[in-house]
Amino acid sequence: MVDPIDLARALIRCRSVTPTDDGALATLAAALEPLGFRCQRLRFSDSGTPDIDNLYARIGAAGPVFCFAGHTDVVPTGDLAGWSVDPFAAEIKDGQLFGRGAADMKGSLAAMVAASAGFLAARGDKFRGSIGFLITGDEEGPSVNGTRKVLDWMRAKGERLDACLVGEPTCESELGDMMKIGRRGSVNFRLTVAGTQGHVAYPHLADNPLPRLVRMLDALIADKIDAGTEWFQPTNLEITSIDVGNAATNVIPAKAEARINIRFNALHTGKSLTEWVRARLDRAGAAYDLKVEISGEAFLTPPGPLTDIVVAAIEKATGRRPKLSTTGGTSDARFIKDHCPVVEFGPPARTMHKVDERVGVEDLRGLAAIYRGVLDGFFPAA
Repeated sequence: MVDPIDLARALIRCRSVTPTDDGALATLAAALEPLGFRCQRLRFSDSGTPDIDNLYARIGAAGPVFCFAGHTDVVPTGDLAGWSVDPFAAEIKDGQLFGRGAADMKGSLAAMVAASAGFLAARGDKFRGSIGFLITGDEEGPSVNGTRKVLDWMRAKGERLDACLVGEPTCESELGDMMKIGRRGSVNFRLTVAGTQGHVAYPHLADNPLPRLVRMLDALIADKIDAGTEWFQPTNLEITSIDVGNAATNVIPAKAEARINIRFNALHTGKSLTEWVRARLDRAGAAYDLKVEISGEAFLTPPGPLTDIVVAAIEKATGRRPKLSTTGGTSDARFIKDHCPVVEFGPPARTMHKVDERVGVEDLRGLAAIYRGVLDGFFPAA
């Protein structure tokens, strides 16, 4: 059997800050291979981004295929002086496992392996189907050479998935109080307005781009984009930066730049919102340059067979019926949703990315029991 606490501690001790692996994938493979999983390391590259190692593991040759998905990379520790423990020592204090990645999401990975070990010990090869693990090392980074490329590789190899659970931390305060059945999309804009630099005392010899930029930004925030849907909160547009790079008080700048992010629901696409933004900028009647990056589209896995299985497993293990939510940021589920139904469930998210990140020891054991229940529900006994 696999102890989720021991495995989580071993994973936390790997200093796998994106894009470094530091043995995290090998630690997972070493836990999966004795269970009978065939593990494949996959390295992908792209210009302007670091090379990334990923892991795809599978046991079974037939369908349906249930996949656990997640990432071994973690965000930087931040100021070490703020930590009460070494962020990579995996210390346990007062029933809490401390360390970078404890909640996001090495604890979930350990629980997934423990659940698979328990399921296989009870069922052996007497279940119809396959269990897969899709693990990346760049979810916290550019997300270019990870899950998306593993999925492309799988499609080329004829590997298909029928359902997937991503182990991102989803709960609000107690294990089992929330799961994610979708995510909002995200699109970033860099808006640049050009002018002519000059002395502020001689404005007729210059062309100040800032008034035009302000008018454009006002046009963007003047209208409410939508009122939300049954499953999604309203789309929100946020101006995240206005910059002219001007250190002087007596110089009209040569250009002005703003950065904008829109988190959007399933009423829109990145393309439709780009058109929405351009229409409002055009009304200002001034020249501009707009660079667009769509980092993910909104998606929803409607309540149905997969959500029912996960909800039942959570209720059995915790006695709580989780809220079905689409709140929060993006995750690699935005790539997986193009291949199969996907939901997300993991431990409480209160400390992810913070100093003294931690997860309850009993929550990890409970999480392993929930994941085991998901496997039992997806592969019912004959």
